[in-house]
Amino acid sequence: MVQTVNFQQTNLVGDAFTAVDFFNTWAIDEIIILDVSPDFKKRPLYYETIKEISRRCFVPLTVGGKISTIDEIRTILKIGADKITINTQAVKKPEFITEAANAFGSQCIVVSIDVRASDQENYEVYIENGKTKTGLSPFVWAEEVEKRGAGEIFLTSIDRDGKRNGYDLKLIKGVVKLVSISVVASGGVGDWQHLVDGVKIAGADAVSAANIF
Repeated sequence: MVQTVNFQQTNLVGDAFTAVDFFNTWAIDEIIILDVSPDFKKRPLYYETIKEISRRCFVPLTVGGKISTIDEIRTILKIGADKITINTQAVKKPEFITEAANAFGSQCIVVSIDVRASDQENYEVYIENGKTKTGLSPFVWAEEVEKRGAGEIFLTSIDRDGKRNGYDLKLIKGVVKLVSISVVASGGVGDWQHLVDGVKIAGADAVSAANIF
């Protein structure tokens, strides 16, 4: 496991198995595990990690990172995931969302939307672990994602990631009001009140965090 700030890895914080053992004793409703490795060389190890986590995990498990084919989704579900999340491939090939939803059901398909503020008024969707601009508005893209068949959106502010100053409530509100599928907020939690704000103020259906734990 790694900590990140603005999607840049800062330090190692232990192994995922120990973390899951702790989460099982806390009031965690779901675990999301993402492969943020720079390449595919350790992909087999990632699969083994998912297998072991699924054995220890007593809540739904969502798995993502570098997923680009239907066969890979099938493999990840077979080894223990309950849902998968896609990002880069969804932007590059939007019809992949529909193909995946048709194959496994919309409830299984989460589209991750990573966002940076391009200026004080506008936002832009990024892919490839926050490295590549797309020119897409997250609001327009969120509506497209829903139309394509996704069952959930995992919405992350890259600007807030690791900064611990709270969610981008404006971003979350903007997406929530445009779609009817669930929106999970991510990026910026440094205080438990931030989780409350994500739901009470921004209207997120669920709130997630990493570094604070």
